[in-house]
Order: sequence, then C-alpha cells, then structure tokens
Amino acid sequence: MARNGNHTPGEHERFRGEFPVEVSGLVNRFGVQTVHDNLDLQVRRGEILGVVGGSGTGKSVLMRSIIGLQTPSAGDVKVFGRSITDADPDEDIGVRSRWGVLFQGGALFSTLTVGENVEVPLKQFYPEIEPELREEIARYKVCMSGLPEEAVDKFPSELSGGMKKRAGLARALALDPELLFLDEPTAGLDPIGAAAFDRQTKELQETLGLTVFLITHDLDTLHEICDRVAVLADQRVIAVDTVERLMQYDHPWIQDYFNGPRGRAAQATQARG
Repeated sequence: MARNGNHTPGEHERFRGEFPVEVSGLVNRFGVQTVHDNLDLQVRRGEILGVVGGSGTGKSVLMRSIIGLQTPSAGDVKVFGRSITDADPDEDIGVRSRWGVLFQGGALFSTLTVGENVEVPLKQFYPEIEPELREEIARYKVCMSGLPEEAVDKFPSELSGGMKKRAGLARALALDPELLFLDEPTAGLDPIGAAAFDRQTKELQETLGLTVFLITHDLDTLHEICDRVAVLADQRVIAVDTVERLMQYDHPWIQDYFNGPRGRAAQATQARG
C-alpha cells in the first residue's frame, strides 16, 4: 500500500541512474571552522565506497550532509536524483525511506528491545502495516543481520558490542534500502568479529544489490570489500580510486596511511589471503 507517494518495503523501484549520490561544491562551516570547502563526490550504483580521512576531516559530517541531518553552508547534495539540500527534514521527498543508516555504536534506543528498535523506521514510514507483520519483518531483519533469532527480545544492555552493531544493521535494513550508510561499523570489534562483519556487508551488498557508503579506519576492510576508496583531506575529497591505485598517489597523508606500518600489515594479510 502506498502512502504519500512511497511504497511498502521492497516495492519501490530501484534507482537506475549511475550515481545514487552526487555531492557538488559542498561547504560545511561551524563558526570560524571550515570542515569542507567545495567538496565533490559521486557514489556509483552498486559499489561499496570506503571513506577515509584523518581526525577532523568531516567523514561523519559528510554522511550527515548526504542524509539531510546536516544543512551545509553551500553546495548541493542529490540522492537518487533528488536534491535534499534545502528540503525540510519532515518533508516527504520520496527518498528517505530508500536508505538505511548504521550510526557509530549502533545508536539503539536503550528502552526498546532489538525487535522494537528495528520496527521504529517501519512505524515511521509505514504506520498502516499491521503489528503482527511488523514484528515478522523485524524478526527477519534481525536474522538477516547475523544475530540469533532470540536476540529480537533482548535489550541493548544485554548485547555485546558486536551484537549491538548487528542490531543497528538490522534496523538499517528494515525498509529494504537501496543505499546503506555504515559509520565505523567495525570500530571496537576484535579482528574475528570485524572480519565477520565485513563478510556480512559484502554478502548483503551482492545479494540485495546495495550501494554502500562506508566510513572506516580499518585497512583490512578497505582491502577486503571496498570497490573504491574516497580520501578526505585538505577540506575536500582529494582522491577516489581503488586501494591499489591509491597506494601510488604521492599525497603525504595517503602515503602515510596506505604505505605506513599498518598499511603494509594489511597488504601482507591480503596477499596471504
């Protein structure tokens, strides 16, 4: 059943354009501090795009600008061909139900169970869905995220850090999104848990045809699952390329990041794999 031009989960048409996300001339200022200045970025349909940069380069600010939580000082952001820069956050412009977001740490509601957390976006965008169906969808998404089914009835305080990440992923998948935003999804996880989350992300991307915007510091993640990597430095995106090609760039931050000790360790791990 449609509501305000939207469709129930899984019914909306998939985006057919080449770039589901287009950022042009983006400027973000906070007082006298300029975080982004004339930043451009295009995210290709169906890719996993890694986003890296030093502290203070505005990786999360960029993501928040794309999903309409941060109003830029200048520039334009188009998602699925629709400009969201000047759109009211409460205005239905037909795109917000088509992305899912995993914020840092999961950002779960502590007073709700995992299943109830997953139901939140369903209630927001599709209040006409019967409670029984909503619960069934939530249970399915929890299992899809890699959590055991019994996690549906647990509260966030009863979950480990890795399980909270997966619960946040389940909520991000609630509306069958075309576009998935992941903000530091493997931060704080042990190497085995991080590798498992990477595999889960890749499997979801391939199975569901997702476009993934992935903020990370994890070099193993970049090598293992990212099709391209966007590098934030000097208040803009200075390069977007494969990891192999980025390692040839002569920018000092890129060299330090990809060819420093941790970068070499990640390369060695990839070579052994």
